Amino acid sequence: MEQKPSMPKRSALLPSSTWIATATLGCALFLAGCAGNPPTTELAVATQAINAADTAGGTQYAPAEIRTARDKLAAAERAVADKEYDKARRLAQQAEWDARVAERKAQAEKVQRALQDARQGVEELREESLRSVR
Repeated sequence: MEQKPSMPKRSALLPSSTWIATATLGCALFLAGCAGNPPTTELAVATQAINAADTAGGTQYAPAEIRTARDKLAAAERAVADKEYDKARRLAQQAEWDARVAERKAQAEKVQRALQDARQGVEELREESLRSVR
């Protein structure tokens, strides 16, 4: 009878604890590599969101929110200069969210004003039509 060559058991190749330690180290190095990169995308997105909020009238209709967004973006840029990339990433994301709030608030205020103007126009037309009937 022929015997098939058998594969060595995993424990013979690498002890279980060594395999786990190697996998853990690999994951840690991967995550450390991710944390070591400046958050350029997040900074660009936050800058774009602030510009969009400005265009929507955020400075006029949501000054506190747009100021907060700008302050957080500036803090994120300082954190990048200090190589505190996790902090910079977090601040840039917060700046983006604040800018989006400012943009939505400005849009909502514009809609409210347009609605108010439309109501006033309807009221003026109603009054004019009543005067012309008399």
